[in-house]
Amino acid sequence: MSLASNRLDALRAVLKQMGADGFVLPRGDEHLGEYVAPCAERLAWLTGFTGSAGLAAVLPDRAAVFSDGRYITQMDQQVDAAAWERQHLRDTPPATWLARHGSSRRIGYDPRLISESALRPFLDAGLDMVALPANPVDAIWTDRPAAPCTPCVPQPEEWAGQSSRDKRERIASDLRDGGESALVLSDPASIAWLLNIRGRDVPFTPLSLCFAIVHDDARVTLLIDPAKLSDQTRQWLGDDVTIQPPTALEDTLRALAPARVQVDPASNAIWFMQILEHAGATIIRKGDPCLLPKAIKNPVEQEGSRRAHLTDGVAMCRFLHWLDENATRTAELEATIQLDRFRAASPDYREESFPAISGSGPNGAIIHYRVTPESDRKIRPNEVYLIDSGAQYPFGTTDITRTIWTGPDAPDDDVRNAYTRVLRGHIALARARFPKGVTGHALDALARYALWDGGLDYDHGTGHGIGSYLSVHEGPANISPVFRPVQLQPGMILSNEPGYYRPGAFGIRLENLLLVQPSAIGEEKRSFMEFETLTLAPFDRRLIDTASLQPSEIAWLDQYHARVFEQVAPHLNTPARTWLTAACTPLHAG
Repeated sequence: MSLASNRLDALRAVLKQMGADGFVLPRGDEHLGEYVAPCAERLAWLTGFTGSAGLAAVLPDRAAVFSDGRYITQMDQQVDAAAWERQHLRDTPPATWLARHGSSRRIGYDPRLISESALRPFLDAGLDMVALPANPVDAIWTDRPAAPCTPCVPQPEEWAGQSSRDKRERIASDLRDGGESALVLSDPASIAWLLNIRGRDVPFTPLSLCFAIVHDDARVTLLIDPAKLSDQTRQWLGDDVTIQPPTALEDTLRALAPARVQVDPASNAIWFMQILEHAGATIIRKGDPCLLPKAIKNPVEQEGSRRAHLTDGVAMCRFLHWLDENATRTAELEATIQLDRFRAASPDYREESFPAISGSGPNGAIIHYRVTPESDRKIRPNEVYLIDSGAQYPFGTTDITRTIWTGPDAPDDDVRNAYTRVLRGHIALARARFPKGVTGHALDALARYALWDGGLDYDHGTGHGIGSYLSVHEGPANISPVFRPVQLQPGMILSNEPGYYRPGAFGIRLENLLLVQPSAIGEEKRSFMEFETLTLAPFDRRLIDTASLQPSEIAWLDQYHARVFEQVAPHLNTPARTWLTAACTPLHAG
């Protein structure tokens, strides 16, 4: 039997002891975050699937792993088909699959790992969902890593731009206006923003894993391992922040009864609501009030992001110059190591903001491909190479994708056509001007139109929010075919990353980050907005079919490249500056 089958059999035995016929296992931890500590990688341990979004469903006679379009190819490669079915979340929702194959079963779930909103589709499907007292995977994961305990440190106001007290007063005022006594927060990113703290408990995102109760007088009960807090951090937090260990969470919640308590049903595990309701509290279901102000970067954070992108742009241009000379003498993994070295040359560099996606040839068509020593592929001549990466700096977070032709021969017309259509979509979104009140959903088609016009498309969103020395994927706004009722507002930072992927051949994605800014255009009483492009790195001229571009598109690209050269070139040595000069030459001159 395979390892996957052995683990499934062991899980089913534990479920039987618990009185459950099946089990739903989301990818995530008690904080419902995208990036989790190794001790919370239950889905990866059970199924082999390491993507950042997914879910497993287990029944006595069958089991399935679900993910979205970013990870379908990866799932096919990582998940044992003899033990697990592999399903697309959109085509076969997990609740539909369970209703089809286990409608009369008692389906267990860990109430600490799933939100009320995420549980709702299973209940609506008529399934008998049973909250389990413990996670059955933990019972069989005998070598599970220990929980992280890294230092929690202050995020100074010179980078945060606003005091924690001011932020807490704003939240407390909203609580009082709504007649609520307290707010429950389980998202460490919201807590990090609110208290101006950072940590290293999870990879790629500077978070301390913790929970918080915000009271209507702006006091906070912070539930965190006290070992993470130095005397300096305790002093930074101040007397209005009471420290409790996470083991006190249940008693702390119960003590809030019978008051009105605000809880976000999407970002908090349903366990919080179950505990509060049982204690007699009145739950007020509202969205996390930290999400929107966290997404709207203040002037200090905006300037910090510009600084981060200049620092990162210098590293990226050094890397692209190196790649131009060494691509066909290196491999995917070595390329990521070299890029990390260029970034680490800055004393401000902290870590990657996500695992770099370094895909050559057919690996580039795997949207969220993660190179490993086993999958590492030599970069070959005359093929497409995609590098999607980002960095954490204490004053900003970056995310950039460039697609490169390795040469020495010119790319064929098919590749240039696809690349140019992606580039045209990227430019269309970057140039967009739009009235106040527009959501990202309304702009998504701008990035896709040139692709659609050629019968092409991509199976992922066009843009996601970016944190300020926080998560590289941040809500609540996005740019996507999936509607979110969140208006784009000045200060928001979103990605612009259309793409095209041909399985078994190549992948193309072009990504810059955009800062929403007020626009000078617009009639009286009708305000408009536009984007400021933050990312600073050239696009590969070899892949551009200039004849297919409109004059306005060429003008935008030439202006962008002129700005890249002006800002980055002074920080490069002579060989890299010479390379950048050629890379940023106006299209009409090349």
